[in-house]
Amino acid sequence: MTPQLRQLPDLVRARPPRVTVVGDVILDRWLRGGVQRVSREAPVPVVEVGEPESCPGGAANTAVNLAAMGAEVELVTVLGDDPEGRELLRLLAEAGVGTSGALVRPGATTASKTRIVGADQIIVRVDQLSRPAPGPGVRSHVLAALERAHPEGALVFCDYGAGLFDDELLELLASHRPPGGHRVVDAHDLQRWRAFRPDVVTPNAQETERLLGRPLGSGAERVAAVEAASGEILSSSGAGLAVVTLDRDGTAVLDGGHPVHRTHAHPAPEHQASGAGDTFVAALAIALAAGATPATSASWAQAAADVVVARPGTAVCSLNDLDEALGAREPTRALGLPELTEALAAEREKGRRIVFTNGCFDVIHRGHTTHLRQAKQLGDVLVVALNDDASVSRLKGPERPVNPVGDRVAVLEALGCVDHVVVFGEDTPIALLTALRPDVYAKGGDYTPEMLAETEVVRGYGGEVRILDYIASHSTTGLVDRIRARALP
Repeated sequence: MTPQLRQLPDLVRARPPRVTVVGDVILDRWLRGGVQRVSREAPVPVVEVGEPESCPGGAANTAVNLAAMGAEVELVTVLGDDPEGRELLRLLAEAGVGTSGALVRPGATTASKTRIVGADQIIVRVDQLSRPAPGPGVRSHVLAALERAHPEGALVFCDYGAGLFDDELLELLASHRPPGGHRVVDAHDLQRWRAFRPDVVTPNAQETERLLGRPLGSGAERVAAVEAASGEILSSSGAGLAVVTLDRDGTAVLDGGHPVHRTHAHPAPEHQASGAGDTFVAALAIALAAGATPATSASWAQAAADVVVARPGTAVCSLNDLDEALGAREPTRALGLPELTEALAAEREKGRRIVFTNGCFDVIHRGHTTHLRQAKQLGDVLVVALNDDASVSRLKGPERPVNPVGDRVAVLEALGCVDHVVVFGEDTPIALLTALRPDVYAKGGDYTPEMLAETEVVRGYGGEVRILDYIASHSTTGLVDRIRARALP
């Protein structure tokens, strides 16, 4: 049975995945302070810094996020025998990351990035980078470490162009493809990894443009461009699955012949996004290793990325953070319009996308649950408007509803994908849509937008009408008729 989103933390605790991370590491430093004056030496702010903060960056950040989310992690990398390298090894050990695969090279330089932050604004970033040729000793070290990796564990390759993965090492990896449950590649230049045939790639917008050789456009239009280029992205990267990350516009999951799955991000300032991609890759690898579907894995990874972009610096997401983000909410109940309006206003302040659907939901069946899950995937908060008993009778006939409105509310509240329920008595939800103005109005596949009186209202205030998949042979009327037929003598 495929695990659902909110089951993943408990599954990971019960059976921690084993993950080997191979890649370029960085020591991230943050110097923070207030700004009270401008220097007389130059027109620049004077930042009075406090204690410096050091964090693992690059592949090391991916590794510490994996450990925080419950995985057993081994890091394979190369770093220098210098203060930065020693500090990085100390931080990794404190985070519970295994470093027996870390090769310390005397005379080499450990990459570092130092950000100076004044009044919550990054003033300047100072990079100390090195791109030494790996050489045969490094290549044999990496290959030997991969041979020691757990045969069913996930492998995550973090290639940021810092020199670890030269052409010869990539050729060796492609010809001696290491075993593993999932081989995830997070690389600036994915075309170099095509012969390796990754199971999963996670390009961001710029990396996808480099892969395609053309721009995706700007804003939300990038999503349509990615969907249109789905086959090309998979072919050019050699991957079986691609999760394209589009910062504020969430992600698009490209999974061969399956429909493109979307996740939606909680918007955050750009300066708080440091390391969010590393967190996303770590969470995706864990979810896939735990047996989740690509869509569920991407939603779990999006939740983890949303956690860290809400925090300053290079942050880490833990299993407890994900518990809180995914499941720690009060049980839903049917709200009145004033209460619901207030609740949705609070959700919008957090940057969350509101999805609205409606119906009688008299006898809940597979068609209902499929539509509700699909509707929730279109945003962050799902509101279900439920017809009261009188309006159900008008729409469905005098023998309906089978279940009174109180029972129908209780059933909907028990579904994990439903966030709010509101009861209405009109034949259409137009009044509710006008008052609540959700971002998305979702309806079942037996409709078209032109058939709905609500379409003009939703599009009029700038909302989106989405038609969900058609689920054949699943209707409440048909189900009730079959039950009654079997009950006849």
